[in-house]
Amino acid sequence: MNQIKIGEFIASQRISHNLTQATLAEKLGITDRAVSKWERGKGLPDVSLMLDLCEILEITVNELLCGEVITMDNYNKELENNLLEMVKQKEESDKKLLRTEIMLCVATGIPCLITMAIAAIPSIQMVEWLRTVLIFIGLVPFLAAGFYAIKIEQTAGYYKCKKCGHRHVPTYNNVLWAPHVNRTRYMRCPKCNEKSWQKKVISKE
Repeated sequence: MNQIKIGEFIASQRISHNLTQATLAEKLGITDRAVSKWERGKGLPDVSLMLDLCEILEITVNELLCGEVITMDNYNKELENNLLEMVKQKEESDKKLLRTEIMLCVATGIPCLITMAIAAIPSIQMVEWLRTVLIFIGLVPFLAAGFYAIKIEQTAGYYKCKKCGHRHVPTYNNVLWAPHVNRTRYMRCPKCNEKSWQKKVISKE
């Protein structure tokens, strides 16, 4: 999707409806800076705002994502292209999230190991409360990052059932408590209701 084209389209439709950026922003419950960002091609409207935005500008979501008014002759073709592009962007976003998960664990895991190792060395002279503080300083960020990493693991991509091949997004608790090896987790499939080692995949199909 061409963000610059979409931004120019939003601006032209807004102007044709005699709306200022501030007025449009007020109707959507956002800031005029967000509208300005869209119109400059620096970002896209959040999915939760698209329907309201299209209703105000009297366009369809398909037209919004195309950045132009679409004739009925090529409406279905453009709709298909937009859906494919959205799937592609989600996959790219999920890949970035999974890379972020790795970096997050490394960035908090190494300091955690270092501080705990220092606290555990008997030859290093320090009062007991200081050892406890060191462990706390290393462990708390690592645990917080771990819970956030599990959230990424849950929402980015899908898990593929080894029994029936169904791909699904499990609940946070299922991911949290499931035995795992790297990104493969032992969970129950919501389709066949069988438990298996389900591998993380990016695409829905």
